[in-house]
Amino acid sequence: MTTVTSPVRSADSTPSAPAPTPSRAGGRSGAAPAPRGWVSFVGGGPGDPGLLTVRAVQLLQQADVVVTEVAGHEEMVRRLLELPATDLGETPETGADDVSGPEIVDGGFGEDGQPLTHAARAKLVVKQAKGGRHVVRLMAGDPFLYASGPEEAQACVKAGLGFEVVPGVSSVTAVPAYAGIPLTTKNHREVAVVTCGEARIDWSRYADDRTLVLLSAVGSIGEVAEALVAAGRPATTPVSMTSVGTTTAQDTLVSTLADVAADARAARVEAPAVTVVGDVVDLRQTLSWFETKPLFGWRILVPRTKDQAGPLVERLRGYGAVPEGVPTISVEPPRNPQQMDKAVRGLVEGRYEWIAFTSANAVRAVREKFEEYGLDARAFSGLKIAAVGDKTAEAIAAWGLRPDLLPSGEQSAAGLLEDWPPYDDVLDPINRVFLPRADIATETLVAGLVELGWECDDVTAYRTVRAAPPPAPTRDAIKSGKFDAVVFTSSSTVRNLVGIAGKPHPSTIIAVIGPHTAKTAEEHGLRVDVMAAAPSADELADALADFGAVRRAELLESGQPVTKPSERRTTSRRKSGS
Repeated sequence: MTTVTSPVRSADSTPSAPAPTPSRAGGRSGAAPAPRGWVSFVGGGPGDPGLLTVRAVQLLQQADVVVTEVAGHEEMVRRLLELPATDLGETPETGADDVSGPEIVDGGFGEDGQPLTHAARAKLVVKQAKGGRHVVRLMAGDPFLYASGPEEAQACVKAGLGFEVVPGVSSVTAVPAYAGIPLTTKNHREVAVVTCGEARIDWSRYADDRTLVLLSAVGSIGEVAEALVAAGRPATTPVSMTSVGTTTAQDTLVSTLADVAADARAARVEAPAVTVVGDVVDLRQTLSWFETKPLFGWRILVPRTKDQAGPLVERLRGYGAVPEGVPTISVEPPRNPQQMDKAVRGLVEGRYEWIAFTSANAVRAVREKFEEYGLDARAFSGLKIAAVGDKTAEAIAAWGLRPDLLPSGEQSAAGLLEDWPPYDDVLDPINRVFLPRADIATETLVAGLVELGWECDDVTAYRTVRAAPPPAPTRDAIKSGKFDAVVFTSSSTVRNLVGIAGKPHPSTIIAVIGPHTAKTAEEHGLRVDVMAAAPSADELADALADFGAVRRAELLESGQPVTKPSERRTTSRRKSGS
């Protein structure tokens, strides 16, 4: 039999999921069989994209269509596949040669705006799979645990479509874990999961001390609590309700059976929420790990160049933050490329003893020029390479090269000069240095090299251009203090953010990557609250996390509620030292 596989986007992509054997019923002898669709029922987990399995991500990368279930799924898919964001309800435009990822279809609501029933969603999945397309049906939690996966899979069987099931992390276990509540301990070994609100439940069956996990209980928690107490559960039994679990919007209410109804109303607990009943809830006092992250729920602005996603964003997410990148700089080629062309020719001809890279962008600019000329890293043979810091060295290493000189102290132009050897007309056959850099770079390195006896070809390798202003809601958030912190990775990000969006609100924490960026921030009237110990994205994120941890500890020690900076307003931002 012939096996039809799902469409593969490129020769380097991972092999697609096994496809079913196509049906030959009704076809003429010798005729090519009609392509048969394939559906992958994939567990999307409870909300945190990091809980997706490796197989789930692989299938999303191969899919022709992704049918979502909840509102956050589309954003999650776009982030995982690095697809351009679109406004809600928009479909990204694609050209004939444009690989923009799978088509994303809303499986939560119909065209009339009404929630789809299980049957209607099953019809949608079948419709999308017909014609030989590979459909990933992305489901909340696990497809076969408290989900509509079985019904939809049966619809696929009826329609003659092949399918597979990729289990996911269920909210039943994940949400309590993220709330710091273990469902079992050595003293509590039994767990019962109950879906509330559908049929009448005999709560007398749960009168013992088993841990209960209640789903869909937000609207009926008062009646459930009363029934459990009437069945024999002590009114003092601990209860937790965790809404929007495993996301940075997670919030957990801890109460008792006696008080949970009133407390839930006061706290305005909203679905989706997972409720846990039992003594295990008390362990949250010592085991809460997610909601106590140093930057939990902080909305952090990350001004950046247009093409940077960067490790900084992921590092901040790891500390519980909600980073939002805003392009402030666009890196463009120099207006006059002749200077760069001449320097690269000189490099190939052996004109230079050294090449000094002061940024990863400079490395990228030279590499692009090499590719334009059909050159590769072998052209650096006999040339000494200097890098201003670790990140620049990483960009060089990606080219298969290792720098001969890195600052032993401060990672900056001044630090590089501290270790740069003076020119020796006996030891150094050539006295010239090639310095590819930005059009707005300072003259510190050039002046220092000249003092050391070197001649320097200071070449504009790229231009940094101010990006267009961010959308109005983002500008308003910056000025009104809706961001908890801003992280500046260069002086130009400070200048350009203020230029295109205005100053951050006085309540916003200002974090900078180094002293030069700090000086620029202060020149623009901003007080610097946090400075990285070393000029790297990781160090910057770590420094802000340390600040958040200390701030949290101080609030707890003083008996105050733990709030975010955006929830505490000040009237002015004074410069440091004033």
